[in-house]
Amino acid sequence: MPPENDPLIQPARRPGVLARTRSNFIAGLVIIAPIALTLWLIYSVVGLIDGWVWPFVPDQYHPNALLNRWFNADGGPPITMDVRGVGVVIFLLFTIIIGWLGKGFLGRSALRFAERFVDRMPVVRSVYNGAKQIAETVFSQRDSSFDRACLIEYPRKGLWAVAFISTAAKGEVLEKLPGEEILTVFLPTTPNPTSGFLLFLPRKDVIFLDMNVEAAAKLVISAGLVYPQDAPKTPDITD
Repeated sequence: MPPENDPLIQPARRPGVLARTRSNFIAGLVIIAPIALTLWLIYSVVGLIDGWVWPFVPDQYHPNALLNRWFNADGGPPITMDVRGVGVVIFLLFTIIIGWLGKGFLGRSALRFAERFVDRMPVVRSVYNGAKQIAETVFSQRDSSFDRACLIEYPRKGLWAVAFISTAAKGEVLEKLPGEEILTVFLPTTPNPTSGFLLFLPRKDVIFLDMNVEAAAKLVISAGLVYPQDAPKTPDITD
């Protein structure tokens, strides 16, 4: 049989028009979807904040009222525009002023008085204290990020999972465990790394990774699809 008729060595056929169109469509989605999702999220959050802020602003100072006052003095058809973002600016300025006042002596005194009042209200106390703890954790200006990425055997021997070193164990946990160095490890779930398990492991049972925490987080979120081949290394700050 002539080589050109041998089905085993025939050159691969070029994909058809439909296959190329489908491939281009998927490639376009990969490019457009993150951009569109980001823009939609920003647009939605800005609109949500505007919806919270504008009820507290007098009607005569709303964007549409100001536009009609400045540019529609002849009494023509009213100007209506969906102006977003002004409420966000007002919210940012208001928050900055509150933060500045809260750092002062009078602000701290007023805050302590209000918290003592809230502590006497059973249901409100629980909601306020929980929200305050979450806000202090999320928006804390202190360096509270994970130290390093690591591998641990989970859920059984021979199976390995990516985890993050929080800090060395302290306090009662360290006192109750055997006399060796114990690390506090957070084991995230895939693809949602905000949930997971808090583990206390001996240092000898932890394998430190050279990749930094950000690269390891991408590996977890992508379920292993985004592998950090040339990720920058993290210095060993746990030594």
